[in-house]
Amino acid sequence: MRILLTGATGQIGGSLKVRLSGHDVVAPDRKAFDLEQSETIAPFIDRVRPHLIINCAAYTAVDDAEQDRQRAAQINGIAPGLIAAAAKAAGAGLIHFSTDYVFDGLAKQPYRETDGCMPLNAYGRTKLQGEQAIAAAGGEYLIVRTSWIYAAAGKNFLMTMLRLGAERPILRVVVDQTGAPTSANAMASIVAAIVTQMGNAPTQYLRQHGGVLNATCAGQTTWHGFATTIFDEARRRGMRLAVETVEPVATAQYPTPARRPNYSVLDLTRLNREFGIAPASWRDALTEVMDRLAH
Repeated sequence: MRILLTGATGQIGGSLKVRLSGHDVVAPDRKAFDLEQSETIAPFIDRVRPHLIINCAAYTAVDDAEQDRQRAAQINGIAPGLIAAAAKAAGAGLIHFSTDYVFDGLAKQPYRETDGCMPLNAYGRTKLQGEQAIAAAGGEYLIVRTSWIYAAAGKNFLMTMLRLGAERPILRVVVDQTGAPTSANAMASIVAAIVTQMGNAPTQYLRQHGGVLNATCAGQTTWHGFATTIFDEARRRGMRLAVETVEPVATAQYPTPARRPNYSVLDLTRLNREFGIAPASWRDALTEVMDRLAH
């Protein structure tokens, strides 16, 4: 199967590229396939003629999006709709990544795919705009909502904590935001399993199993809980740390340009029952990533 994989240098895209090696994968860099250049999207897809497009490319700087709204809207909101329209014209299926930040965080139980969206920040609004544009294009698609993505490289919470933990004796981390930390490896494993289920007929598969799908690691914790577990795992592997105390702080004590939902755990029932996928727990996924970092 020919797969067009965008954002292949990113966290999820990089992990996915490795897992899709049995397919004919076209993985253009940002210069070759630029989501900010709307007029180039459809012609590129028409030339590649993929059977499936997996769009991992996104504007992910949540705080920057509050000021850089036009660029975030282009990459997250407008371009996905153009990709979806071009996918339909090419007879290709589409897998696109979205976020837990489409929700307002007022729920008391995990969000289902059918729950109403009410994003609190510009990033979440642009991602929701992208979801709506894909649906409006009328093709066969699967929008995968995930959360709290991290990896053993790049800019993410894990790498930031390890850097700061090596420099400072005291860290203050938010304790009243709850979610499901999800490694890029775990996310890529889930999507690769879905691609395998498609066989050589992605559009037919998505006609039956398309729409919106929640996919994260299992379980939940707070940013503070995630940080303390990261440091426990680092010490267990003999990593050098200066941090002695991780102070829990309220969101109100740590203001950021973009508001975050206080609760953004996603319900994984559809992933389990319809797709037959039981994702790794967030702790097991972290263990795998830390083992990689330690070697």
